[in-house]
Amino acid sequence: MVRTRCNAACESEVKNRKGVPGSLSEVEFRADLSEPSDVEHALAEAIVKARGSAGLTQQEVAQRMQTTQSNIARLEAGRTIPSTRTLKKFAAAIGARLSITFERTGL
Repeated sequence: MVRTRCNAACESEVKNRKGVPGSLSEVEFRADLSEPSDVEHALAEAIVKARGSAGLTQQEVAQRMQTTQSNIARLEAGRTIPSTRTLKKFAAAIGARLSITFERTGL
């Protein structure tokens, strides 16, 4: 069974797509969600790099964020999509400021 990060909005989208011509099947939609995107990989890499630059262990960051080391490991592995709130807490824990940029793709 494919494990996904499907929340209530995702479940609603799955229901809305059923029977719509040209749409992904439920299995295809869920499988697509289970594969981390390039953005998710880049985010996970940035989290690892930022923590390393701060000279902190996963355990130290977890304590500062009042969470568990395993949650930090999941963030760094890209197995979870963090909210902006979580990213702000992470930034504060490592003594940084969260900055998000958009780069034009030429479209």
